[in-house]
Amino acid sequence: MNDILALWILKPTNLWTKIWHEAEDRARPTLFGYYGLNFAVSTFPVIALAIIGFIYLHLLPRKPRIRQARSSATALSNPLVVNSIVGILSSFEILLVFLFVIFLVWTYYARISNDFKKLMPVKSLKLNTWQLKYLRVATRFGLLAEACLALLLLPILRGLSLFRLLGIQFEASVRYHIWLGTAMIFFATIHGGSTLFVWGVSQHIQDEMWRWQKTGRIYLAGEIALVTGLVMWITSLPQIRRKKFEFFYYTHHLYIIFLIFFLFHAGDRHFYMVFGGIFLFGLDKLLRFIQSRPEACILSARVFPSKAIELILPKHAGKASSPCKVTFMRNIYTTPKFFVIPIAGLKFTPTSVIFMKIPSISKFQWHSFSITSSSSVDDQTMSLVVKCEGEWTSSLYQMIHAELDSDADQMRCIPVAIEGPYGPATMDFLRYDSLLLVAGGIGITPFLSILQEIASAQSNRKYRFPSKVQLIYVIKSSQEICLLNSISPLLSNQPSKKWHLTLKVFVTQEEQSSVTVREVLNDLSLVRAVRFGTQSNYAVNGLESLIWMAALVGITSILFVIFLISLNHIFVPVEKKLPSEKLAAPSEKVVSKEKTPSWVADLIILSSFIIAITGSTLMAILLRWRRLKKQTPPVSLNQGKAVQVLGPIEEEHEINFGGRPNFEEIFSELEKETAGSDIGVLVCGPESMKESVAKTSQRKSQCFMMNANKDKPYFNFHSLNFTF
Repeated sequence: MNDILALWILKPTNLWTKIWHEAEDRARPTLFGYYGLNFAVSTFPVIALAIIGFIYLHLLPRKPRIRQARSSATALSNPLVVNSIVGILSSFEILLVFLFVIFLVWTYYARISNDFKKLMPVKSLKLNTWQLKYLRVATRFGLLAEACLALLLLPILRGLSLFRLLGIQFEASVRYHIWLGTAMIFFATIHGGSTLFVWGVSQHIQDEMWRWQKTGRIYLAGEIALVTGLVMWITSLPQIRRKKFEFFYYTHHLYIIFLIFFLFHAGDRHFYMVFGGIFLFGLDKLLRFIQSRPEACILSARVFPSKAIELILPKHAGKASSPCKVTFMRNIYTTPKFFVIPIAGLKFTPTSVIFMKIPSISKFQWHSFSITSSSSVDDQTMSLVVKCEGEWTSSLYQMIHAELDSDADQMRCIPVAIEGPYGPATMDFLRYDSLLLVAGGIGITPFLSILQEIASAQSNRKYRFPSKVQLIYVIKSSQEICLLNSISPLLSNQPSKKWHLTLKVFVTQEEQSSVTVREVLNDLSLVRAVRFGTQSNYAVNGLESLIWMAALVGITSILFVIFLISLNHIFVPVEKKLPSEKLAAPSEKVVSKEKTPSWVADLIILSSFIIAITGSTLMAILLRWRRLKKQTPPVSLNQGKAVQVLGPIEEEHEINFGGRPNFEEIFSELEKETAGSDIGVLVCGPESMKESVAKTSQRKSQCFMMNANKDKPYFNFHSLNFTF
């Protein structure tokens, strides 16, 4: 990591330029070549960071073993800035943004100051001094766009995500992709627009903008890349993305055209600086495609009020042991069955998400959903809850309803393709004495898995989970309480349990009622269930191991270097030097690279990458096929349609009508009940609710820092992005 930072800081300086030119000249006649040197210095550090990171995450214990200590690192994760424009920003995020801005300013200043000292006229253009300076200003803005592009794809990696090293999940890191993309388009637009302006005022625009040069910058390629980038950025604006998701989804795949023409425009040397993220993204994309094959089938579904659906999917259960009698916790199972119980299978951490595609609705659209079940509780299935509001989810709702209205005893199979699960590498975010969970509407979904995981770990003494949990659930209608059905056993009166769960429900759009939590959960008329046929012999297998992915990344990079060197020696041979030429200065040595069009080197990079990715893909397919061949077919569970009636519910669970929660009051009560303990605050729901909780947590944490009292509770804020 330090090498990457040092490279980026030193690259704009004259010292680096001098050292680098000498290093390239020494590497040029070798087998490695200047292209191998560029890859090793500019690209491979990012790949090496990914490999080391995967090995590190593999060695981390998944479950927390010690309590979260109060430290400066913990304080950095708490919100520092909360407003409706930028959202919720932690001290750590603000620090990173500040350092990146400083780096951009330093890069621009170092480059432009050197350009102005050595201002050279452009041979093809007759420009006066101010036009020439403005052209240099425009050119250097392209370097700022390049710096943003180097990081642009890293936040949206899923299986090969580097942000898991920082404990940041995919759904949270997407906003960094948005920030970087916006900054990149801003700098690129200034770069391209200002260059066209200079050409226009000098009356050379017709000659320059359509040029496809043999060597150097290819202007036409840059213009195509800029237009493509602008189309992608405009269609990704919230006003378009939310209303026309399909339009956004399909136009965003123009990134392939954008990256190819950026390569032709910037040249191979500049491309190596951004190639690390592109390399990992391309490999990640293909691994996700392989993982989603073959398709599984939905086992069953339950339809809740307010157009919410719970889907039950089969998951890989590992090797089997002897059959035994099992009573499933899920409420639609009412009769004990004899099944083969797995020893080990697909495991995932709470708050994990999957990406799902239903070909019968759309062959191309993928949508993310939070997993509501715990792999520690359910070995054979996984569940998720879908809130049917958009076009795709509404089609799913209508499909399930059509099956419910049919008279068939067992419905037809609904094939689904699954990517994931993607989630935190460990459960360190649960290493607190107490937890405050704040959910709004469908934002309850990640907390369902958290609560089941905490409950299942109580019998294991070596893992440390919170002993006190308070769940604040804000909903519009009391019928939405049915979404808590999967954790209803945890809400029952269990005085012997080692942890304490308290529920407070706030119904905002209903007047006062005498209904209780137990009555709503036990109302059988609110939930309808349906089971489907299981024609597929495959279950959700999940990701490959982190060690396997680290090895695959390493193998792919080796294949790329091999083909890069081979193709360069075939199509761009270096001239052999005579003894007298070896004594000449590096600048006097003439190599065949200068006689070859620059786009040839660009095509060699592209071809080497495609060949390396293809080889790794074939290897991944072979390993996947061998794994599926050994897999035990998923068990077809005979789900019933009845909802289990619960026992008594603790009276301390509250349901409030006609108002929203007072978070100041809730936090103050927790301070009194948990004196001297660390409290983890997790919130998932609408942005307005997140900001309200973050502001309250911010004030309480600042109060703690001012008082410096160890006996005063300290609130640690975490914001979760819900998916439905």
